[in-house]
Amino acid sequence: MNVLLPLPFALPLAGGALSLLVRRSAGLLRALSMAVLAGLVAVAVAVAVAVARHGVISVQAGDWPAPLGITLVADRLSALMLVVSTVVLLAIMIYAVGEGVVGHTESEPSLFYPVYLTLAAGVCLSFLAGDLFNLFVGFEVMLVSSHVLMTLAPNPARMHAGMTYTVTSLTSSILFLTAIGFTYAATGTVNLADLSVRTENLPPGLRAALAVMFLVVFGIKGAVVPLHLWLPDSYPVAITKITAIFAALLTKTAVYALIRTQTLLFPLQEASALMLVLAALTLLVGMLGALVQHDIHRVLSFTLVGHIGFMVFGLALFSVAGLAGALLYLVHHIVVQATLFLVSDIMQEETGHTSLDRLGGLAKTSTLTAVLFFVPAMSLSGIPPLSGFVAKLALLQAGFGSGRALAYLVAGVAVAASLLTLVAMSRVWTLAFWRPRPSGAPPPETRGEPEPSRQVRYSHLLVRAVTAGMVLLGLAVAVLAGPLTSWTLQAAGDLLDRTAYRQAVLGEEAP
Repeated sequence: MNVLLPLPFALPLAGGALSLLVRRSAGLLRALSMAVLAGLVAVAVAVAVAVARHGVISVQAGDWPAPLGITLVADRLSALMLVVSTVVLLAIMIYAVGEGVVGHTESEPSLFYPVYLTLAAGVCLSFLAGDLFNLFVGFEVMLVSSHVLMTLAPNPARMHAGMTYTVTSLTSSILFLTAIGFTYAATGTVNLADLSVRTENLPPGLRAALAVMFLVVFGIKGAVVPLHLWLPDSYPVAITKITAIFAALLTKTAVYALIRTQTLLFPLQEASALMLVLAALTLLVGMLGALVQHDIHRVLSFTLVGHIGFMVFGLALFSVAGLAGALLYLVHHIVVQATLFLVSDIMQEETGHTSLDRLGGLAKTSTLTAVLFFVPAMSLSGIPPLSGFVAKLALLQAGFGSGRALAYLVAGVAVAASLLTLVAMSRVWTLAFWRPRPSGAPPPETRGEPEPSRQVRYSHLLVRAVTAGMVLLGLAVAVLAGPLTSWTLQAAGDLLDRTAYRQAVLGEEAP
């Protein structure tokens, strides 16, 4: 375990450094990056196997006894997030290699590869961090990397979006450090396992204030309404394949951190009612915003905001069923949201734009693209028997079975949000795929481009193959709903019963 647990962070970080040394060889850069991420997937699977066999596992860096030093911890939640995230990271890397990274030429290698690997390291560290400060470090690694990725191939819109994103993220980081400082002042520790013991003895008012502070911090990073305004103006202007990884992982990492801190540090549900209200607002504002957009990237960005509400709803229930539903929805949404952005990138490649006012007739001219969009769109809408239906059903059962009037109300809002999602996705389908092509818009196959070379045809095939693989991965989430539900139920049980986590970090004498 001393070697296995640090690898998800150390491997991509070392790969990013090595990629700078081989930056003059484009082919070697691509091969190295894909090899590192393939190895990362293998390590994530090994961590999941170890957790399945041994329960919660931990490592103390430098052999400092907990709660001193740096602690890395993996439980069922961490392992699940590692596996899903690394698979998506690898898939989008292969997609980017197939399409060609903007700004990359044989003589001027792009920063994409080392920065992308550094982003992967930050994501993995966030999942494994056993103390608040290294959780903060993981988020900062992601912030620096994502700012560079967002402003690749810079133009005024991307630079403006990058500044908006960075200022918002830095603000939440300052609040995060402030919350860590207050927590340390009140308890004398930042180790999560140790905090789970010491926060029980804090005055209720102080504990509630700290819970709300962490809710605000991760609410900003996770785009929870009303702290979401930065996302719809930032994500749509980045290179689409980069937006795909942002939509898949950055907000979900914040949701993970919110689940981890609220269940481990504040199990008395101080912020439960507030989170239920925020979940309802996020569901409604996000989906109503998606209905009035005229660009497919903005539609998907508002949909992303809206569906964060489903995960916050499951957390706010503070029950095994609710948390299991939230975790299942996390897995579903990571895969499906990334897939939809990849499909929108293919649509942009085929037509030259993403405006719904100018799209049309794609079902006839590009049947494969239509299928690749339709399946994840229906899954996002919760149509049975796809993964979105399975995850939403689990959340609704938990909500209606909670016995709380406010939870019943939010569950009703969740049903309405699902219907609004179906309307939004049907609108995109009707305008972009089903209706006739608007007059004056050149058909994709006759835009005056020369006959594509063999390399270009191979690139197009690889891009579509990766997207089809992501669609199949989304279907696999539905097919494997039984084992996944069993895993998430055990993970939810471990989150609410913190004994195993404490003992793995602090030793057998932990309370």
